[in-house]
Amino acid sequence: MPETATVTPELERLLLSTIPTGLLINGEWRDASGGGTFAVEDPATGKKLLEIADATSADAMAALDAADAVQASWARTAPRVRAEILRRGFELVTERAEDFALLMTLEMGKPLAEARGEVTYGAEFLRWFSEETVRDYGRYLTSPEGKNKILVQRKPVGPCLLITPWNFPLAMATRKVAPAIAAGCTMVLKPAKFTPLTSLLFAQVMQEAGLPAGVLNVVASSSASAISGPLMKDSRLRKVSFTGSTPVGRRLLADASHNVLRTSMELGGNAPFIVFEDADVDKAVQGAMAAKMRNMGEACTAANRFLVHESVAEDFTSKFAAAMGSLTLGRGTDPGTAVGPIIDGGARKDIHALVTEAVEQGSTVATGGAPHDGAGYFYPPTVLANVPHDATILASEIFGPVAPVTTFRTEEEAIRLANASEYGLASYLFSRDHARMLRVAEQIEFGMVGFNSGMISNAAAPFGGVKQSGLGREGGAEGLAEYTTAQYIAIPDPYAD
Repeated sequence: MPETATVTPELERLLLSTIPTGLLINGEWRDASGGGTFAVEDPATGKKLLEIADATSADAMAALDAADAVQASWARTAPRVRAEILRRGFELVTERAEDFALLMTLEMGKPLAEARGEVTYGAEFLRWFSEETVRDYGRYLTSPEGKNKILVQRKPVGPCLLITPWNFPLAMATRKVAPAIAAGCTMVLKPAKFTPLTSLLFAQVMQEAGLPAGVLNVVASSSASAISGPLMKDSRLRKVSFTGSTPVGRRLLADASHNVLRTSMELGGNAPFIVFEDADVDKAVQGAMAAKMRNMGEACTAANRFLVHESVAEDFTSKFAAAMGSLTLGRGTDPGTAVGPIIDGGARKDIHALVTEAVEQGSTVATGGAPHDGAGYFYPPTVLANVPHDATILASEIFGPVAPVTTFRTEEEAIRLANASEYGLASYLFSRDHARMLRVAEQIEFGMVGFNSGMISNAAAPFGGVKQSGLGREGGAEGLAEYTTAQYIAIPDPYAD
């Protein structure tokens, strides 16, 4: 589909007719073992898009059988071969960018322009890790006492379970699949039940790119535990990578302990957005819009608590509210839409409950604040002013287009407020003082810091958090290391006495 094409119902139906609806196991698309299916809906209308195969525990085990059967041969595949498959995957995803973008808009709701941005971002993980595949370095050195040579090589960790969330259907798949391919690992991919279609199309594209049968297996299911439960009890599985909520992550970590699985957990966030008194307020508002409204606020990196110095709070809040209030709600395929729907009715209800409680606790509504009437799960961009420091909303991951603004007086107070959270994923600082940037970054407990920038994600950078936001990193050289293990070989030094 060309970027200039008008999205019509006919075009939507044509695209959906090309999407695989089965399970991908050992290179073959098949029905679920029990014959079950589940529906994928458009959150902008509540209407069904497709019925797809609903994987069972037996299907999950069949997928692991396939991954285990080819693990040894895939690990021995030359790095250049794996790199070229990833590069071809990047090219194919890029060629089909409009198909991927429209599909994500249909099943997740984000505006088409934003979906195009995700295609670019998601494809970049394929390109980045294609380049990193041949740079999976080991080392060789003489032991300190001079009697041995130390040889360290990196080896693939083995079959992996990859569990992706619904909010970034392509990027979360490529961010996990690409480094696993680069490292020489086989995989079972479990996409979120709300947005599995993008993963199915992506898997089809990777087949076209030359990925051998059994390396990537995809089992969509209405029950996450039906997939993860039996797989994590099987000793053949060596790693689990999960992106999602902290409560689910804790349960998976507990399950992983039984077989001492290698784990990567990218969990919840409660990102502070700190605006100091010397900040350029207009640039801070621009950054706030980017940090808050990416994906309608349904992102773990979304700015969640706006901590603004009291001397600029009124100016910042009025400009921020005006910018938020000007955004147009609508179906993501409609021209001019800036804000799509929330993923489902339950999520929208939870968001409005937080707003209602915040008002009861003393906050004032600067814009928005009321659920949108009509079809679909829409919620208007909302700014809350004068939010008390002890308001419930400041301790909650909102996961929607709601921005609570509270104030501080000193740098020390800003740091204390920022750290007053169990989460530690993303954070944002706006100031003209670079020394302050370094000083504050060293003291706040977050895995990522955006300085005068509301966009921080990049395939070449390590993505991840601390505290209850998880462990491990995705992206960058660190992302490849997550799928490898170090093996040390001691070799007698032939020249030693």
